[in-house]
Amino acid sequence: MRSQLVRNPCVVLLLLLLTSPLSAQTPPASPKLEPVASKYTKFEYRVPMRDGIKLFTAVYVPKDDTKTYPILFTRTPYGVGPYGADQYRAKLGPSAHFEKSGYIFVYQDVRGRMKSEGEFLHVRPHNPKKKPTDIDESSDAYDTIEWLLKNIPGHNGKVGMWGISYPGFYTACGMIDAHPALKAASPQAPVMDMFDGDDSRHHGAFMLAHNFGFFAAFPKMAPERIKKPDLVRFDYGTPDGYQFFLDMGPLENADTRYLKGVEPFWRDLMAREIYDDGCKASDLRPHLRDIKPAVLTVGGWYDAEDLTGTLEGYQKVEKFGSPKAGNHLVMGPWVHGGWAGSDGDKLGDVSFRARTAEYYREHIEFPFFEHHLKSVGTPKTPKAWMFETGTNRWRRFDAWPPKAVVPTKLVFQMGGKLERGSPKGEGRETFDEFVSDPAKPVPYLGTIGTGMATEYMTADQRFAASRPDVLVYQTPPLETDLTIAGPFEIDLHVSTTGTDADWVVKLVDVYPKDYPDADPNPEKVRMGGYQQLVRSDVMRGKFRNSLEKPEPFVPGQATRVKFTAPDVLHTFRSGHRVMVQVQSSCFPLFDRNPQRFGPIASAKESEFQRQTHRVYTSPKHPSQLEVLVLP
Repeated sequence: MRSQLVRNPCVVLLLLLLTSPLSAQTPPASPKLEPVASKYTKFEYRVPMRDGIKLFTAVYVPKDDTKTYPILFTRTPYGVGPYGADQYRAKLGPSAHFEKSGYIFVYQDVRGRMKSEGEFLHVRPHNPKKKPTDIDESSDAYDTIEWLLKNIPGHNGKVGMWGISYPGFYTACGMIDAHPALKAASPQAPVMDMFDGDDSRHHGAFMLAHNFGFFAAFPKMAPERIKKPDLVRFDYGTPDGYQFFLDMGPLENADTRYLKGVEPFWRDLMAREIYDDGCKASDLRPHLRDIKPAVLTVGGWYDAEDLTGTLEGYQKVEKFGSPKAGNHLVMGPWVHGGWAGSDGDKLGDVSFRARTAEYYREHIEFPFFEHHLKSVGTPKTPKAWMFETGTNRWRRFDAWPPKAVVPTKLVFQMGGKLERGSPKGEGRETFDEFVSDPAKPVPYLGTIGTGMATEYMTADQRFAASRPDVLVYQTPPLETDLTIAGPFEIDLHVSTTGTDADWVVKLVDVYPKDYPDADPNPEKVRMGGYQQLVRSDVMRGKFRNSLEKPEPFVPGQATRVKFTAPDVLHTFRSGHRVMVQVQSSCFPLFDRNPQRFGPIASAKESEFQRQTHRVYTSPKHPSQLEVLVLP
C-alpha cells in the first residue's frame, strides 16, 4: 500500500483556517497583513445581546469613505483573530474578489467561544417560541445585525452572511426569523443534524476517526493556543490510524484513555446512540421555514462531513417556502471547504480537468452577493448549478433532482453480476455470503494515515474488492454513457448469524483496463482498472426500521434493509463499468459493530464476535440499487 499523511478534513480545515479565511478563522500576524491594513481599518467591539451577554466582534471598514458598502457577516466558534485592533487578517471575505470590490467585513466569536461571553453549546437548538430575553443562534445573529446598522457608519443598509461548516450552521441559523436587512445568505457545508446524517452518525453508525480527531482538537482551540497549531493537533504516536483505533479497543476507551472527559459533547454522542428528543432538538431542518433572504447553499460531492446537511438544507428551504429572492444549490467536486482554498482541479488520483473552485468563486459566489447586496448585474444563478463528475462539466438545472430523471433498478445477480431491470432466477433462494470479523475490519482506505483522509471519497477501491469479506457486483463495460442524478435507494435483503450488523454499500466507477496514467505520475498510480468511489453509505442494521427503536436481527432470517444514500451527479462513461461493493465494516471511518445486539458505546471486547452474513439475490429476496438516471 502507498503510505501518506492522512488527516481528518475537519481538523485540517480548523488548522488551515488559522491562516486562511475559509471559515473566518484566525491567521497569525505576519508582514503579509499589510495589504489589508492599507485598505481597511479594523475595529473591535463587544456587541450586547438581548440577554445582556456581549459577543466579541471584529469589523473591517474600507478606508475609502466616499461610498457606502454592504456588510458581509460571519459567525464562528473557531476564533476571529488575530486579536488586537492593530492586528489584521491576511485576507478578508470568501475570496479576493470581495476585498477588492469593497465590503464591510464582520467576524464574530459565537456565544461562549474565544473572547465572547456566555455559555457555548454545540449546535445550539433553535427556539421557535422565544420570550423577549430568550436566545438562540438566530437571535444572536439578529441582535448583532441590528447593532451593526446602528453603530457602524458607511453601510448601505444591506447585510449578507456566509460561512463554511460550523460557520455554515450559524449562517443557516441567521436565515431563520432573519433581520430585514439580511438580503443574502450562503450556508456552505452547513451542519444540519449533528446526531445523524452529518458529522457524527450515518444511519446510526458512528464516524469514529472524524469525531475523535475533531473533539481531541476542539477544546484546545483558544486565543492563546491557536497561533501554535501543534498545540492543538492530537498526537497519535503512529502514522497508522487503522492500528491505533484497533489497539484502542472498545469505543468507551476513547474517552477514558485519550479524551479524558475534556469534551462534554463526546459523552453526549456516546449516550445518544438512539435518536432521542435531545437529538431531535438539535436538528435545524424543521425550522428552515419562510426564509426571506436569497439563499446560495454550497457543498462538495466529496464532503465526508456535511454532505447531507448541504443537500437537505437546500431541500427544506425549497419545500417550506422558497424565498422570492431565490433559493439556489451549488455542488462541485470538492472536499469539505475545498471550494474556498484550492483550485478544485483534482482530488487524490482523480482529475476533474478544470479549475472548478476558481470558477465557482469568480462566476457563482461573487456575482451572487454583488447582485443582492450591491444591485450589480442581473440574476443568472440557476436553481441548481452542479458539476457533473465523469464528464467533468458544469450543468444548470431548474430543479434538483432534475425533472427528467427516470427511476432505474440495478439488481444484484448471482456470479457477481449487476444488471438493469428486475431480479432474475427460477424462484430458488440464492445468496452470497462472507465472514465479518470485528478483529479484522475492512479498512476504509488503502493507504496508511491518521484521522479521516480528505481524498477517501474518490479513492481506488481495488484494495477492498480483493478481500474475502467484501462482495462485488458489476456490469459489463457500458456501451453508452450512464448518468445518475440525485439520491439513490439501497435496498438489500440480508441475514446474519448474529443479532446486529452494519451494511456498507459503495457505488464505484471502474475505469477501462487501458485507461491512461496521469502525466506526470510521481506516485506511479496505475489508472487502468481504477475503481473510483462515487458514493458510499452505511446502515447500522438494528436501526433499519427506526433510529428511535432499534431491533435485533433474527439469526439466519432474511431481512430487508433499505436506506437512502446522498445525491450524486456522475456519468459512467462508455467503456466503464458500474460496480457495487457490499461489506460490514469500514474502519476506522466508522466504529466497529460487535455484531451482537445492544449498546455499542459500552460494549466490552468479549462482545465483539465473528459472524457470517448473507446478501440475497433471488426474485423472492432481491438486493438492488434504485437510482435516478438522467437521459
